Amino acid sequence: MAQKDDSSRGLNGLIEKHLMPIAVKLGGYKWLVAIRDGIAVAMPLIIVGSFFMILNSFPVSQFTAFLANTKFNDVSIAQIFAKITNGSFGLLGVIGAFGIADSYAKQYHTDGKSAGIIAVASFFVVTPSIFTGGKAPLEGMPYDYLGSKGLFIGIIIGLVSGWVFQWFINKDIRIKMPEAVPPAISDSFSALIPGAVIVVFWGAIYALFAFAGWGSVHDVFLHIFSKPLSLLGDTIGGTLVAIALNSIFWFVGIHGGNVINTVFSPIWLINAGANQKLTQAHQLSLSHGAHIITQPFMDNFVYMGGGGATLGLVLGIGILVLMHRSSRQLAVLAPLTIAPGIFNINEPTMFGLPVVLNTTLIIPFILAPMVNALTTWGSMRLGWVPLTTGAIATWTMPPIISGFLVTSSVAGSILQAVNIVIDVGIYLPFLLNLNKQQIVEENGEDAKKAAAAKK
Repeated sequence: MAQKDDSSRGLNGLIEKHLMPIAVKLGGYKWLVAIRDGIAVAMPLIIVGSFFMILNSFPVSQFTAFLANTKFNDVSIAQIFAKITNGSFGLLGVIGAFGIADSYAKQYHTDGKSAGIIAVASFFVVTPSIFTGGKAPLEGMPYDYLGSKGLFIGIIIGLVSGWVFQWFINKDIRIKMPEAVPPAISDSFSALIPGAVIVVFWGAIYALFAFAGWGSVHDVFLHIFSKPLSLLGDTIGGTLVAIALNSIFWFVGIHGGNVINTVFSPIWLINAGANQKLTQAHQLSLSHGAHIITQPFMDNFVYMGGGGATLGLVLGIGILVLMHRSSRQLAVLAPLTIAPGIFNINEPTMFGLPVVLNTTLIIPFILAPMVNALTTWGSMRLGWVPLTTGAIATWTMPPIISGFLVTSSVAGSILQAVNIVIDVGIYLPFLLNLNKQQIVEENGEDAKKAAAAKK
């Protein structure tokens, strides 16, 4: 027992010495917090758009034919659903720019809403327009750049605009209005100087790219960042590293998603957006440049039950309870963890079992989601399971249902079921060991109570 305690302390000490400082430092970076919170602003729109995209790509040919052939004034129901998808999910880049600038400015105690509006204006300034021909040409904006394809520039614009805005305000370089002026009007005048500087700056960037013939700033940045970032989030190797780090941070009580996913989520969302466009064009395949690793890949196939794929753990607890082989602690914990776990809420498991700092469970906690990633990646790579369509299911959507929704295929649900069985198998030997320890402790306590009662 002493040897086990020494190893536990050694492992915990190693993690606390080398990983805790990194997590704390990353958690303190305002730009990472801004990216995380800013992209979260767009999630309601992403989910709404995903719902209508699921309907448009529902795997029942009679239903999709009905949507395409039912028209009102030459506009089909399918076209209306596509318009809703583009008008919600398709604005990811714009909304991301607003949310990131808003969050960044608020962290410096300045007017986030004004910073966000300026960032949106800057996004439109730097994005190339499209024109129709004819005697009265019309100007418009391509959905490609407004959506996931524009997210990189949206992040940069949000961070730059938020930082410059707060710098001007905190340096008191602004137009001040009398105190009698309503706050809404006063804030709009305060934003005038930093807003003018930011918008003109991005206008100069657009002019530079236009005059130099470099093309779209979006395409240039995508080309520059795509290769190094693909090594992180668009390859199975980089994804496995991200999963392992996520589990390790969770193990020491730090929300792994807040640390790791802040870096990787933009990549996964961009990949999901690319798959969405290919789905709409009926070209969703690896040969057409579709991606295996996307946000739904991670949320719905890797992290079933939450960080560490703990649905396998809580189902293992349920199995022990049903077999009447569980400790009293696990019997009490089972109903408190299984129901939330089905909906991917695992805080009761993380801190109630607990998983945090429990060296008995650290190996399966790291291993299970990594195995999920490998089985899912391999199944999609081999064509056994369709790629994710770009639709985003809410993170609380239970497995089996979510697998069908994000792939528009029963094969997605079957793969989730297989992954869950594998996860239970990974967790069960370690859970049995933990259960045995708890039973020994409980028997010891019972013996002490019995001895005390005799006295």
